[in-house]
Amino acid sequence: METEQHIRLTSAEISSLWGTYISNSMSICVLRYLIEKAEDAEIKKVLELALEIANKSLEDAGYIFNKENYPLPIGFTDEDVNIKAKRLWSDEFSLQYLNQMAKSGFTAYGMSVGMSSRKDIREYFNKNLHLNTELNSKIKDTLLSKGLYIRPPYISPPDKADYVKKQSFLTGWFGDRKPLLGIEIAHLFHNIETNAVGKMLIMGFSQVAEQQDSRDFFTRGKKISSKHIEVFGSILKEEDIPVPMSWSMDVTDSQEAPFSDKLMMFHITMLNGTGIGNYGLAMAGSTRRDLITHFVRLAAEIGQYAEDGANLMIKHGWLEEPPQTVDREKLNKQ
Repeated sequence: METEQHIRLTSAEISSLWGTYISNSMSICVLRYLIEKAEDAEIKKVLELALEIANKSLEDAGYIFNKENYPLPIGFTDEDVNIKAKRLWSDEFSLQYLNQMAKSGFTAYGMSVGMSSRKDIREYFNKNLHLNTELNSKIKDTLLSKGLYIRPPYISPPDKADYVKKQSFLTGWFGDRKPLLGIEIAHLFHNIETNAVGKMLIMGFSQVAEQQDSRDFFTRGKKISSKHIEVFGSILKEEDIPVPMSWSMDVTDSQEAPFSDKLMMFHITMLNGTGIGNYGLAMAGSTRRDLITHFVRLAAEIGQYAEDGANLMIKHGWLEEPPQTVDREKLNKQ
């Protein structure tokens, strides 16, 4: 006779659910504000679709937490957003921002599906991945229709397939340096774009943050983004490859905060993690030693910046504890 046995959530599953819940609660706040300020009907429609998906994902994750008798994360609420605040970014930037967030969604949801064991959890993340795919298509179509989509550079096809014949294929600093591979160009281009959007986001945050240490942190982040854009752009320029345009004019002069410092700090912390992951993928796809060295060095810089941000959040009581194992040493001392 078969008996039903409840299968507990693994550490990977509960951590992925927790991160998804927190991120979606933040996204809902950001999207509500962007929708309130949107003037372009087509862009507003895409933002509303993103909000609908985020709300549904949050609701489904909350259902799983309640079913498992696991405490709901605090996340972000109405207290963390002021949709009546003045416009801080243009509609065009909102769409570019959403494009980058959808790209990050593929990585997060794809990894969560791969790490999940229970059928219902796999179905939850598969559903999120499917919805993210639909959203990504809507975003790309809208960017293309408005002439805002920037395609990665083209490369000429070779005369024939062949094998690598020289060790210089791996060099970068000295000697007979090879041209960039297509995948290397793609990663450089993508990381310039993500840094450019991040720079515009953090520039807005630096204008409206209430705490001075938050403002200083965001200003530092803007400088880091500018530096990374310059490094990656210089590599492309050396080989006469087009560099993505900047959206520096898409931040207004508003100093009225649409979000709490807690939300803005979390958002940048989340983007720091995404940035380190992007650089890791770029390292894995690179063969030239100079590129790998650049990505290692710049990832370390983001890591230090992220640590300083976490310390700042702890100082203000803004950092919510993620799922973690029991502290056995602490228990033994009680």
